[in-house]
Amino acid sequence: MQVQLNTDNHISGTAKLAGYVENVVTEVLGRFGEKITRVEVHLSDQNSAVKFGEHDKRCVLEARLAGRQPVTVRDDAATLEHALEGAAEKMRTLLSRTLDRLEDPRGRVSMAGDQSGDAADDDLDEDE
Repeated sequence: MQVQLNTDNHISGTAKLAGYVENVVTEVLGRFGEKITRVEVHLSDQNSAVKFGEHDKRCVLEARLAGRQPVTVRDDAATLEHALEGAAEKMRTLLSRTLDRLEDPRGRVSMAGDQSGDAADDDLDEDE
């Protein structure tokens, strides 16, 4: 999984910030690693450096899934760290739901487990 950081003109994309972003993204989304080809992280300051607001930092995450359309989430917070962590958790939830549905489109879990139809056929043959 490749992590790409993009920032606006009001946020400096330092090596320290890039390392922090990569650590958070890989920690939260690591279990999907083989299914995600790239995660793009867009950090921005909505009110610029002139104004301070309660939720003026924005993080947009775009995950590119292998063989699928990209999925996107957004979180606004008072700090970049909170915005990134919030967006990462939203992405984890979205990917869990999306990929679980791909594995079982009906969203059902088999009560029988991984039993094949052969075992049931064997039971029927014994009655004959």
